[in-house]
Amino acid sequence: MPATVKHSTFEVSQFPCLDDNYGYLIHDPETGDTAAIDTPNAKAYTDELNKRGWKLSHIFCTHHHWDHTGGNLDLKTQGVTIYGAESEASKIPGIDVQLKPDDIVTFGKTQANIIDVGGHTLGHIAFHFSQNEALFCGDALFALGCGKMFEGTPPQFWNSLKRLRNLPDATAVYCAHEYTASNAKFAVSVEPGNKDLIRRNQEIIELRLRSEPTIPTTIGLEKQTNPFLRGDISAEIRKNVGATDDDGLEVVFGKIRKAKDTFRG
Repeated sequence: MPATVKHSTFEVSQFPCLDDNYGYLIHDPETGDTAAIDTPNAKAYTDELNKRGWKLSHIFCTHHHWDHTGGNLDLKTQGVTIYGAESEASKIPGIDVQLKPDDIVTFGKTQANIIDVGGHTLGHIAFHFSQNEALFCGDALFALGCGKMFEGTPPQFWNSLKRLRNLPDATAVYCAHEYTASNAKFAVSVEPGNKDLIRRNQEIIELRLRSEPTIPTTIGLEKQTNPFLRGDISAEIRKNVGATDDDGLEVVFGKIRKAKDTFRG
């Protein structure tokens, strides 16, 4: 696991949590501000904070699921402010600041734009730091995948993913789980003719054999290889999930999601 990734105004520490979650801390060295992106496990975060010598100031919650908010209350010491979606406020432990889509959050010397990425949960949000070319998207978008549609609808989720797809190609995507090898098997099954995907799949296999992370990815790479962003681009994907010419793009997305839900490759 890399030590840190440096962006324009902050650095990102990425570390494993629970079985397959990633924990993220972002730290502004000028102001000393440090934010947790979700809190799968309080001890893992505390250990990383102590290792770095950083003091936690913010917790940014992407959605209400327990493996994203489970450490909130243990980490909420004096001076720590918890941010989360207004629509999920009753389900986010310790929330202080309720956020709506298009809100702006100040962190250190920079700001994050709040993006509506509902679909996995109804009120799921993402934090986009445009100055730092970094996106923290929880379970909305994964490397070569997207979250299961537990609460939302295909039109909602498809519109959410289009918002992310419209971000600059160079944007680093920090998602919440190491699901990439499994996602790659499905992606190859529905778009075997995508040479970029075949090449990326081999890279993923080699990374995981060395127990190295496949995250972060980038928006540009996902646009080239992620089937959930390519339903309107790839006739091969549409054919392999049983979509017809009469299907709207939200229906196509729903068929891709259903195919992944039942995939046993």
